[in-house]
Amino acid sequence: MKLPRVSIDYKVLTPLVVLFLILTLMFPRTAKFSYDYRKGSPWSHETLLAQFDFPILKTEEQIREEKSKSKSQVIPYYRYRQDIVDNCRKAAEGIDMGAYSYLRPVVVSSLSDIFSNGIVPDEGVRLDGNADPSSSILYVQKDKRALKKPVSEVFKESEAKNKLLSEVSAKYPKINVDSVLRAVGVYDFVTPNLEYDPKTTDLVHTESSNQISTTQGFVSAGQLIVSEGEIVTAEVAQMLDSYKVEYENSMGYGGPRILFWLGNAFIAFVLVLLFFLMIYFLNQKLFGDYRKFWYLIFIFIISSFLALVINKFAPRFLYMVPFTLTALYLEAFFKNKVIFPICCVSFLPLLIFADNGIVLFVMCLLASIVAVFAFRFFNQGWQQFIMAGIVFLSMLVTYFGFRMIDMVNDDPYFAMLYMFLGSVLIVAGYPLIYLFERMFNLVSSSRLRELCDTNNKLLRELEHKAPGTFQHSLQVMNMCDAAARAIDANVLLVRAGALYHDIGKMCNPLCFIENESMSPGGTHYHEHLTPKESARAIIKHVSDGLELASENRIPSVIQDFILTHHGTSNTSYFYNKYLNEGGDPNDVSDFFYPGRKPQTKEQIILMICDTLEAASRTLKDNSAATFSTFVENIVASKMKSGQFDEADISIKDLNTVKETLKSYLSQIYHERVVYPQRKNN
Repeated sequence: MKLPRVSIDYKVLTPLVVLFLILTLMFPRTAKFSYDYRKGSPWSHETLLAQFDFPILKTEEQIREEKSKSKSQVIPYYRYRQDIVDNCRKAAEGIDMGAYSYLRPVVVSSLSDIFSNGIVPDEGVRLDGNADPSSSILYVQKDKRALKKPVSEVFKESEAKNKLLSEVSAKYPKINVDSVLRAVGVYDFVTPNLEYDPKTTDLVHTESSNQISTTQGFVSAGQLIVSEGEIVTAEVAQMLDSYKVEYENSMGYGGPRILFWLGNAFIAFVLVLLFFLMIYFLNQKLFGDYRKFWYLIFIFIISSFLALVINKFAPRFLYMVPFTLTALYLEAFFKNKVIFPICCVSFLPLLIFADNGIVLFVMCLLASIVAVFAFRFFNQGWQQFIMAGIVFLSMLVTYFGFRMIDMVNDDPYFAMLYMFLGSVLIVAGYPLIYLFERMFNLVSSSRLRELCDTNNKLLRELEHKAPGTFQHSLQVMNMCDAAARAIDANVLLVRAGALYHDIGKMCNPLCFIENESMSPGGTHYHEHLTPKESARAIIKHVSDGLELASENRIPSVIQDFILTHHGTSNTSYFYNKYLNEGGDPNDVSDFFYPGRKPQTKEQIILMICDTLEAASRTLKDNSAATFSTFVENIVASKMKSGQFDEADISIKDLNTVKETLKSYLSQIYHERVVYPQRKNN
């Protein structure tokens, strides 16, 4: 079996070379951890020993749990009031104790010890309601240093007085110490010297919640990480994950740099080759449409750039990157058979280089398929948010499917948040399609939908100035729609072409029979014109249409329908009339359209439907045989005159179009039942 040949010139090779060079330069220049493993599965590689020292990183769940615990535990912050201590000690040293003055040194010493531990009011240390006082701590700031202190070592005011009494009584057991201390007022010196600071408490609590350590333990160089055949438990997986992070951040590539560059170049070459072959087998004509070919290259580069850059600097944000836009940017200009294979190739850098490459690749590919499908129904205004919601749900289902089989172990809450934001970014990023449309001089499906809106200014003007032509265009549009769907042609493009193909008739509407009802007095426009003059007036609607289209900035791809819908055929009515009246057969150039023969399926469909719609009004019989003969004759006459010689349409597709239009005409011009009149009694 021989493959079809395709001419590859520098205009095709240049974009491919550019793509190859950009990919080679963008690919990572650091080593990638080459071991694959899954929690709960045996380690299928050789026994792994640590090549270097590395910390064991906590999992997202552990960090989240510690943060939650830290937020629920509020450690109170107290300031040590040295001025209160000095005043109380000075007062105790100068107190007159009379006959019991020998107790003074013991009292002063005990007070100093008690104050050094700290005294708080009798309501106690201000702890969180759920805290256990026996194991709780507080911060005490003394001499510009804040130290943690167990709550159990701090005295309440009443406890401090009891402590003073017990220490003095232990020295002098035969004296009624309590009466003496009360009598001289020593208890008045036992006052709280720890002052609660609520602002600093809140500040310290906030900072401590955000400063959770991300490591728990350490692995030394040469230490066993996992043995061959050993089950990868949660602890082993945590060590492997930590080793992988340190390896990719610190080790780099150990071999010759030239081999590393050659490896990147080889991978880039494979991706470019896949990209080329996708287009080669799907639609070789894209190689000849340089604008669309460059656009495909551009979208591939954008997708790869985002994947590689985000993966290098902030891999956790890969969930937030709207890779689904790749499919929507392609949907605007290409058919589904091109969109999804190109998406697959565009997402390959994500699959190859990202940590969760398989998960992200499957998720993005599924989301792209869902997005293209949903966009058909929800593409206008706020409806795009419905489409984004559907995409978000598809990503969520995929993510949790992989999570259930332990193929992802990141924080699910952040992952869901990033996926949600990424879905919203689809709506925010889609309007860039209008910029790309300008950059590459293409016409998007969104632009075609706008052109097909019969409420736009130019079509409303056509309806007002040439109502018969407007109705003719609507009928042709419906016929083209049915034929295009039958052979998988571009439906939006042919609908827009059908609506605008005759806009030139509004410059001289009475010249055309479908608008004669507007003629004042019922006069016939061609009544006093020669066949040549009539032919020139009719043919002029093509040049007038091109001029109007240019003035109203109608895309060139729609202007092509104006130029080709009559091709190079003649105005047969006046051409035959001229010859029948004895006209010179060698002087007939005025009767032929100076247009261009149709080049595409869509242009062929419009030419056929335009002729059929106009000529079908002359049929007297509505039988299936009549319609069959009618369609066959029209198509045969076009083929005989060479109008299909340059068109890209197969005999199979042409036959499908004919059968579709025969059926369509039968549905429009069917016989009606004559309702009987009621007899008068």
